[in-house]
Amino acid sequence: MASGKLLRRLIKAGAEGNYDAFCQASEEVILDERAKQHHLLANDLERILNGRRKSSSSWLSSLNGKVPTDRERNLPLLLVKEPFNRIEDVILSDENISLIDEILREHHHSDRLKSRGLYLADKLLFCGPPGCGKTLTAEVLASELGLPLTVVRIDSVISSYLGETAANLRRVFDFISSTPVVALFDEFDALAKERTDEADHGELKRVVNAFLQMLDGYEGRGLLVAATNHEKILDSAVWRRFDEVLAFEPPNIEQIKRLLQVKLRGFRREFETDDARIAGLFEGMAHADVERVLRRAAKDMVLSGNEYLSESHLRIAIRRENARRVRVQRADPDTTLTDAKDISF
Repeated sequence: MASGKLLRRLIKAGAEGNYDAFCQASEEVILDERAKQHHLLANDLERILNGRRKSSSSWLSSLNGKVPTDRERNLPLLLVKEPFNRIEDVILSDENISLIDEILREHHHSDRLKSRGLYLADKLLFCGPPGCGKTLTAEVLASELGLPLTVVRIDSVISSYLGETAANLRRVFDFISSTPVVALFDEFDALAKERTDEADHGELKRVVNAFLQMLDGYEGRGLLVAATNHEKILDSAVWRRFDEVLAFEPPNIEQIKRLLQVKLRGFRREFETDDARIAGLFEGMAHADVERVLRRAAKDMVLSGNEYLSESHLRIAIRRENARRVRVQRADPDTTLTDAKDISF
């Protein structure tokens, strides 16, 4: 909590209608909370002060008619989404939380930085196995910045016609450069694969060249986020194009505890969410796998007529998740799956 002296200044400025003094005191409160490692509260106060959150209905309606389409099939090249998740909804490593916090601070104070000739980190690369929070983090960034999330539709961008894929990319970049959005290139490796791969034909190499040039020239009014599950096949020239690279991994025990606390909020339980033994049941799972297990366990509890979620519900759900994963692996041996712990009774 801010000091009494600071609170008196804040309330005095508000009561007197002194907007400049109010903003100055508010910024000091935010800095004070951030110094105490209260990042969630600091970000929330900063967002309120800056008034960056916009009416979703206004920008959704205005953007839907402006999304570029491909000439071959007239399909939209981007999907505009309203972001709902906030920073407290994502469980990440301390390093990634610190980086996200730094990026948000830069964009909340963009005018101040630009006035000193300092440019924002606006091109981010997210790497790591599926289900570990890459897409969710992009949504959180959009939500915290009060911007729409636009997901680039790779299936629409890639064309069978010579030269049309690069043309589609140009339309995408023209749109995201002129419109304040958080643009997510999911499955980014489809557009930026290593050019020395002899299995690829010349057209794909030209696409990579064009994409790298567009990345270099990107000067958008929001954020560009590229996400991949296969960072090892990215072209070596890709990495230096990004201001920040964030590595996403399956949650550790402490992160699993926090995930259980967030996702089981409101459920009566026969166990504590901070029990290391309970969290250990999920060790090795991705965030999305943990959430799927918890949903299955909660449904089992409700349909069984139980009032409390038990460890038995969790173990049954984990066993079913392991069976599901085996079926997925058999159907597609190339699928990347994080390993879940084998549960026996």
